[in-house]
Amino acid sequence: MEEKGPELRLFDSSEELSSGLADYVLQISDSAIRERGYFSLVLSGGDIPKRLGKLTRSPFSKMVEWSKWHVFWAEENVVPKRHPDSLYWQAKEHFLSKVPIQPAQVTPVSHGVPGESAADSYELSIRQLVRNRTVAVSPSSDCPRFDLVLLNLGVHGLYPNNPAVLGEESQWVCCVSSDSSTERVTLTLPVVNAAANVAIIATGTHMARPFLDAMKLGQRPTGSNPAQTVRPKEGKLVWFVDANAASFYLNCKGQAASSSS
Repeated sequence: MEEKGPELRLFDSSEELSSGLADYVLQISDSAIRERGYFSLVLSGGDIPKRLGKLTRSPFSKMVEWSKWHVFWAEENVVPKRHPDSLYWQAKEHFLSKVPIQPAQVTPVSHGVPGESAADSYELSIRQLVRNRTVAVSPSSDCPRFDLVLLNLGVHGLYPNNPAVLGEESQWVCCVSSDSSTERVTLTLPVVNAAANVAIIATGTHMARPFLDAMKLGQRPTGSNPAQTVRPKEGKLVWFVDANAASFYLNCKGQAASSSS
């Protein structure tokens, strides 16, 4: 299967984006459950858990087959479980505690252990779920084929500019540090690009320049923004972008259209 180009979904407001994202997650969930009996969702931090709160309320809450869901993390800070910077804790507070997903359906990164140990343990847990077919496997590699990976576009792109993440080819999970005191466990790029569906969310005026660069219309060269490396090989990439984050991009597109006419 050939690599597909990204789909861009633009929304007038952040609230409309959240509703659109909820519709999208429900659609992918239903499709995966019909096809395989399970739905594997990979979360990130930022405001994604809060946005998924839409699914905990009517009409979505009664439409979701929660018993078929399995939840993972694309990244996690190596901090205590109840620490404010724990992405697991954020997801539990804003989303997971409000829906009937059982603990056995959630695969968090281990807390209270060194980063390398947490990464090794997390990868082992994922491999076990691939072996028992709860998580599908990529048809072209041994990577897990998650049904949906949700990512947030940050000021500096998606991932740390770290070869352990961007250049890793054999490991599914690695541990990186942004400084001497902060460690983060993250899925590697081949795992993200093996997913059936990847959605990247960009909202707010502070995301206007990073989004423009990610769309290869900024002043930075192609490949300088880590978001440009997210290209599902046998899946689909969808961008969810509000009007503020898309402002520079739409302006550039409009100027290009005017100059060519």
